[in-house]
Amino acid sequence: MAQKPDVTPTDADLDALDVTDAEAAEINAIAHPLVADPAPDANDDLVQIRSTADGVVFVTINRPQKKNAFDAATIAALREAFETLHGADHVRLVFLRGAGGTFCAGADLEWMRDAVDWSESDNRDDAMGLAKMLKALHDVPALTVALVEGAAMGGGAGLVAACDMAVAVKGAKFAFSEVRLGLIPATIAPYVVEAVGPRAARRLFATAELFDADAARDFGLIDRVLPSADALDDLIAELSTAMRAVAPGAVGDAKRLVHHVAGHKLDSGLMDDTARRIARARVSDEGQEGVRAFLDKRKPRWAE
Repeated sequence: MAQKPDVTPTDADLDALDVTDAEAAEINAIAHPLVADPAPDANDDLVQIRSTADGVVFVTINRPQKKNAFDAATIAALREAFETLHGADHVRLVFLRGAGGTFCAGADLEWMRDAVDWSESDNRDDAMGLAKMLKALHDVPALTVALVEGAAMGGGAGLVAACDMAVAVKGAKFAFSEVRLGLIPATIAPYVVEAVGPRAARRLFATAELFDADAARDFGLIDRVLPSADALDDLIAELSTAMRAVAPGAVGDAKRLVHHVAGHKLDSGLMDDTARRIARARVSDEGQEGVRAFLDKRKPRWAE
């Protein structure tokens, strides 16, 4: 194999982020998986799913020794987890995170080494696995929230963009470093462009620059920056409480409404479609219960 290209952040990159030498070493270790040889997985439980009685689900990428980098098996496990959540009526809120203090470092080194010798057809089939996993996450009916610690690089940042909401702990780092390897962030592009807009996406994809949580918030990739990992528990409690007050079925319908109307011309066809959707909601079980509960000055069944 050819000598590994230098894809680590430059001194100027690190100075701009105002990081210490120790932090710089950690960033260099996860700026792209090509710079660090992965350790073996501790176990075969690549993705962990934990749920609470009130419908809050935690999906955790469980490859901390490899900084939760993707390989085909991990992608397949994530897709299975997300597709399972499509049919789980009791689920109100889904948190996505990485084990061991890193969200996701992108592509696994061994997986990338294997792909070097694949045909274009083989690579297309492999890439479709990632594309389908991201679509499965995007289409989860419940509110999905990425909890970013450490770093989200390449495909990891794509996971962040595919969620409905994202928060990051201060000090988290992000990059779309594919062009440094002569590649492009193709499968994650629809979600990143939706999150940050075309102009910012062109900049971030073309420069492969390393940016911090505050910049990620400015770009629109994340919604909130938390002062430390200790604040995650309060954020989880806050959102869990908020989601108990809303109808689970209506949340899924509202998300599908956004996906449908985004980018559509405001014409008679769209007006007719939205009128049909609200009419259907008004006669649904949740719609009837919600309005009657409001008029009766009581909590609806899902909030009890």
